[in-house]
Amino acid sequence: MIANDQELQTTLDRIAWFQQQAAHLRRTETNPVNYRAAVSGFLAEIDRMQLEVREYLRFLPAESVGAAEQNAATNCGRDVGV
Repeated sequence: MIANDQELQTTLDRIAWFQQQAAHLRRTETNPVNYRAAVSGFLAEIDRMQLEVREYLRFLPAESVGAAEQNAATNCGRDVGV
């Protein structure tokens, strides 16, 4: 989970790197089956990181603290889905 603007920038940089890797594979891999197998991990990681960015940007900084506290209270301190 992204906690601050520095982590946001790091995540955005990582997304750009993964996109560049996927674009490179697209230019260089000639076998469609190999391409899909190789690029799927990059695309999954891009999707995961973009969801984190969206969640971080969804709230104002003051709301982020309240939202985290509310989630903790709602989950009664449990990690859901782990």
